[in-house]
Amino acid sequence: MKSIIIDVMQEETRMAIIENGELISLELERPQHSHLVGNIYKGTVQNVLDGMQAAFVDIGTGKNSFLYIGNGKLMPGGEKTPEGKAAQLRMMPWLTGHPNQKISIGMSIPVQITKDEVGSKGPRATMHLSIPGRNVVLMPASSGYVGMSHRIDDEKEKKRLHDIVRELCPKGMGMIIRTAAVGQPREVLEQDIRYLTSLWEAIIAKFKRKNKATLLYRDADMVIRTVRDNFTDDVEQVIINDENTYQRIVSLITGINPEFAKRVKLYTDREEIFKRYGVEEELRKLESRTVELKSGGFLVIDKTEAMTVIDVNTGKYVGNANLGETVYQMNLEAADEIMRQLRLRDIGGIIIVDFIDMEKEAQKEKLLYRLRQQAQKDRTKMNIVDITSLGLVEITRKKSRQNMEAMVYCTCPVCSGTGRIESNETLFVKICRKLRHLEKERHNADGYELQLHPDAAQELKLKDAFKPIEKELGITIKIETRREIVPGNYSLLHI
Repeated sequence: MKSIIIDVMQEETRMAIIENGELISLELERPQHSHLVGNIYKGTVQNVLDGMQAAFVDIGTGKNSFLYIGNGKLMPGGEKTPEGKAAQLRMMPWLTGHPNQKISIGMSIPVQITKDEVGSKGPRATMHLSIPGRNVVLMPASSGYVGMSHRIDDEKEKKRLHDIVRELCPKGMGMIIRTAAVGQPREVLEQDIRYLTSLWEAIIAKFKRKNKATLLYRDADMVIRTVRDNFTDDVEQVIINDENTYQRIVSLITGINPEFAKRVKLYTDREEIFKRYGVEEELRKLESRTVELKSGGFLVIDKTEAMTVIDVNTGKYVGNANLGETVYQMNLEAADEIMRQLRLRDIGGIIIVDFIDMEKEAQKEKLLYRLRQQAQKDRTKMNIVDITSLGLVEITRKKSRQNMEAMVYCTCPVCSGTGRIESNETLFVKICRKLRHLEKERHNADGYELQLHPDAAQELKLKDAFKPIEKELGITIKIETRREIVPGNYSLLHI
């Protein structure tokens, strides 16, 4: 069974999902880092790059969004019947109805953000719009399409849901059936679809009314998204430490299923909620690049600009069988933990995993199968590609929102993000080079004052490191300790 723990402060909201005593999901939201993903804007096309099949669209937030436009045609494929085509045009007023109409500079179009801005890159957008409800997702520009969550396995239930949604889907639109729809009666699905359709009509009305780039629809905040997307039958309790948030969730859950409202609880104890449920300790573990495994092995996670690399190490694990079986069992345990870490740290993009070498092809196939099974637990789209000739497993995971690491940490001003600083020996060499350069320009008979971080000062004093260069250059060097001097740096002053 699952528990959802929500820690609310004015400055920050944190959400954790615990399953059978283990943290499986973690999310953080701050007002000053509000996500754009899911928001729909009326955008103004600023530039069209035919060579890249892309356009830059002003959405009124500062940085232009990047929009892939393919062949540049604005009219989507869809209904072949006159009634269906008329419905499309009514529900998408930016279309003229001309099949070859193309996106051009100055045109107003609706776009939805699929990826937050990162560094100097603006947000990424799409015209394949979607509005999520609890049971279905409305896709206004995907005429006639009815999709199904890959988590729904029962073929009979899949057919039932498909038939209902196909019948209820508004002309000119599309739908995706969500996992939460399983077991829901037709009336509930119809109510969800009716609400989403009216919401889209309100978006259209705002699109027509506004004359400049503006927000048309804001995706739900983290608390509402959490309840909407995660509150299923297997959730035993939702615990919140804030009265207002508690009331919001109770109101929302009551509208979905009044019986579920009993599972929502207000936390009033003095002890911090994340500490009480063991989440704070797990958060500290996420700060490390090393992840301990229960068997005694460990993972090392390193992130680069291009990809994330994960190395699997046996550590103290020796197993109880032969070497081949020991390695295989170690890799299976590592596979489970790797997929958990990808979710908790919200690692996206390209991921390369260096598992311990296995000789049997059957074991390699079982390992890939295990990874693909675990990937199904992830709400973010993930693809387990294959094992390379060097024994590396390639994984891709969709990046969308700014992850927790980007919000919690900034680049270290000492190491500039490398995780390393120059050794005291290297620092000593740099200082000697600087002294020789200064003395070539002009001899300073009064000597120099060298200001260092306490650790560097102590080591260089103990070694009497500068005695040879003092003799060589005929100078004196006075070493002073300064805590404000960061490690790996120094200040050299004339006496």
